Amino acid sequence: MNGLTIILALVTILSVIGTITSFKEKNIMGIFFALASLGVFGWFTVMTIVFDGYPH
Repeated sequence: MNGLTIILALVTILSVIGTITSFKEKNIMGIFFALASLGVFGWFTVMTIVFDGYPH
């Protein structure tokens, strides 16, 4: 499951970038979906690291 951790972390980083971009452009719909994906994928990333360990 170490590959899953890396993929989820990359998606979380892209969600952070999308959230920042949406706030800069004042795009309400973009902010909503970026924050939603940040929450979901961020949570999956943290829980995958907690239960499966950090990839080495």
